[in-house]
Amino acid sequence: MKAILEFDLTDPDDKMEHMRCIKSLDMALALWEIQVGNFRKEIMRELDAMDARDPGCLNKKTMEDGVELVIERLRELLEEHNINSEDLII
Repeated sequence: MKAILEFDLTDPDDKMEHMRCIKSLDMALALWEIQVGNFRKEIMRELDAMDARDPGCLNKKTMEDGVELVIERLRELLEEHNINSEDLII
């Protein structure tokens, strides 16, 4: 079975659709990193570095709660849009 996608790259709408198709793996990898990758750890490291530069500016518990809130909201958004990165990568 084959699927052939055809685009008229002189048409702005088709050109955008083409870009969406060729960038889909990049998007899937980014979503994977957000969902299950090191996204949370990286954010926490950055927040720790901010706190090291200005001790006491951030409360560790507040930082962790904030990061968890962001991650949960990202998961909800992906779910709302029926995006499961595992379907695209694994």
